[in-house]
Amino acid sequence: MRIQYFPDTDTLYIELSPSEVRETRDLDEDTIVDLDASGRLCAITIEHASDRTAIPAFSYEEITVATTESL
Repeated sequence: MRIQYFPDTDTLYIELSPSEVRETRDLDEDTIVDLDASGRLCAITIEHASDRTAIPAFSYEEITVATTESL
């Protein structure tokens, strides 16, 4: 996963997987999604991102899932 913010255009780009984009769809006038050949979501583009998201407060946390082997 890769997240990029472009302050000059106030655009947030979230790439979920590096797949080849087969189709691009507008969800609304400021949100675009990219789909791969299987119809899976591979990227999201958010225009006017600072008005629609909490970019300065972005954080990342990986959650470890307990399995029966680790208990």
